[in-house]
Amino acid sequence: MTGTDLVPLSIDAELSALARRHRAAGGVGMQLLNILGGQAENLLERLPDKVKERLETATSRALDTAMNAAAGSRGWVPDQKGWLNTALATAMGAAGGAGGLPTALAELPVTVTVLLRTIQGIAVEYGFDPDDPEVRRDCLAVFASAGPLSGDDGSDLGFLSARVTLTGATVHGVIGKVAPKLATTLGQKLAAQTIPLLGAAAGAATNYAYTSYYQQMAHVQFGLRRLSQDSGRPREELVAQLRQRLLQR
Repeated sequence: MTGTDLVPLSIDAELSALARRHRAAGGVGMQLLNILGGQAENLLERLPDKVKERLETATSRALDTAMNAAAGSRGWVPDQKGWLNTALATAMGAAGGAGGLPTALAELPVTVTVLLRTIQGIAVEYGFDPDDPEVRRDCLAVFASAGPLSGDDGSDLGFLSARVTLTGATVHGVIGKVAPKLATTLGQKLAAQTIPLLGAAAGAATNYAYTSYYQQMAHVQFGLRRLSQDSGRPREELVAQLRQRLLQR
């Protein structure tokens, strides 16, 4: 077998591994729904109208705060293992859920910051600099993926190609594009944390699910970026091949 024969096999194996990560992310959402005992679309109805109206603005602010805090913390707080980030977010979710909606809202920007640091750490694992503007945009683009309660079947992988549409945009502009979708996702999280009698348990479960989900999606995002660079194949082509694998199931 020649060296050139190895390349397609390597690409095929890498794409299969990324497809498994994408499916694993979706499985997290199903586990969470089983814990909460409901449908994701019904969760948002639990939120007061005033909260729903301000959710997108609050999400934009949380992302903006997270970008500054995550970037500033890299100099004195090293990247942590995935399990430690999950444990930290789970503990914060428990604290946020214990006090109902007020504490859940206060916990929201902190959780987003931890999630972003986790995503940045995964970018580093794949050899990318999180201070690079392109990588920063890719980190934010991970948040544009459907959340764990979305019921996504893998057919919508537009967030993986977000680099193309966002090239040249400022970070603020990227946040503006990501915030609406993330607002719905985080609204489901907030609503889950207000479920009567569950409180801290629901907060811990939702944060565990969200951290696990976005870690898997970050691996998909930066795994494809790395594979594109190493193989010389356009990322759009690799995304299309990954979508085919996910739809075949």
